[in-house]
Amino acid sequence: WGWRIPFVIGALCAVVAIWLRRSMEETSDFEKDRASRPQASAAATIRGLMEHPRAVLTVVGLTAGGTVAFYTFTTYAQKFLVNTVGFTAQQATFINAVTLLVYLCLQPIVGAVSDVVGRRPVLTAFGIAGSLGTIPLFRALESTQSVSGAIWLLLAALTAVSGYTAINAVVKAELFPTSIRALGVGFPYAVTVALFGGTAEYIALYFKNIGRESWFYYYVTGCIVCSLLVYATMRESSKLGHMSE
Repeated sequence: WGWRIPFVIGALCAVVAIWLRRSMEETSDFEKDRASRPQASAAATIRGLMEHPRAVLTVVGLTAGGTVAFYTFTTYAQKFLVNTVGFTAQQATFINAVTLLVYLCLQPIVGAVSDVVGRRPVLTAFGIAGSLGTIPLFRALESTQSVSGAIWLLLAALTAVSGYTAINAVVKAELFPTSIRALGVGFPYAVTVALFGGTAEYIALYFKNIGRESWFYYYVTGCIVCSLLVYATMRESSKLGHMSE
């Protein structure tokens, strides 16, 4: 019955979120934008999104590698620990729970670092670490025989992934002006997560079923490399001026 507990917590959090959303004041940027223009139609909103092709493509590019890495080392990791490494389901669950707890605590720390050094250096650090370290880490994880060893290896992976997950939302928001921000962030992000993150586990299991599991290691690396190219060439989002407050 324990699986029901997170759903109960989630339902309670949803009620709190609705209350917060209804009682919070809008930002001054939003209020100024709403006062300066009439209510936009759906067609006008789509046209507005098309006026920011570089930002849309940046969202797609910076999300692809990050979301593949995230789903690989969180949801798929538990299956990998059982099916490939040979841990029991209970051991894999324990490893996953410990690493995700530490990973949770890393998010505000990495976010604070990005406020000091900028978003692009943090994203780039993830891209470099993921590009160089994914294959060696999988190889090491394959041969590990201790629970503590698996925990440290997954923590290394998730520490690198934190360079994406801790700041990706604010980076995307900073790419768009207020009038198009929700659609500009939400639409390309949702599509990219569905195409890359949502399929990561299926691709991994497919390669395993055909006896080419290592191909998935290269797939994850390739996705991160593509995103690294975006990180290295994108403008520093915090300096674009779209989120002055």
